[in-house]
Amino acid sequence: MTRHGHHGERGVTLLEMLVVVTLLAVLVSVSYPSITAGLETIRLNSAADSVVSFLDGALTRADRRQVMTEVLLLPHESKLMARSPEPGFLRELGLPEGITMVRIVPEAIGADPSLPRTFFVYPGGTAPRIGVELRDRRGSRRFVRVDPITGVPIIEKLEVLKP
Repeated sequence: MTRHGHHGERGVTLLEMLVVVTLLAVLVSVSYPSITAGLETIRLNSAADSVVSFLDGALTRADRRQVMTEVLLLPHESKLMARSPEPGFLRELGLPEGITMVRIVPEAIGADPSLPRTFFVYPGGTAPRIGVELRDRRGSRRFVRVDPITGVPIIEKLEVLKP
């Protein structure tokens, strides 16, 4: 016999278990929106970083290989492509699910913004004015552009669009 007169009774009551499960459910329901928003932001930042790397690679290739490089932006496919006259050179970058190209700068006058756009990078030439606006499902936006002075791609954070 134990000190308090109970004979080895151990465990949790049903009421205690319900309290714990209820507290966990409240905690998850409160934190879920923050977690999903954080994941969307990470996905958008990662996509913007990938576009910067892709554009930088095309600019560097034209300069180092002394060969013209074509950069294609395909907004309807959420994809970027780079190719050159060198045999076998074709690079593609697909944006993650939920990230879309909503605007390409400079805008083509009178053309459908969802049509593919082509830019040419010439060796020893001025970097083309390329800008791509990316948006996630929540409306967060990043603008990736090639700085015309330095020829280096940079990311700008844009305000969130409110519906």
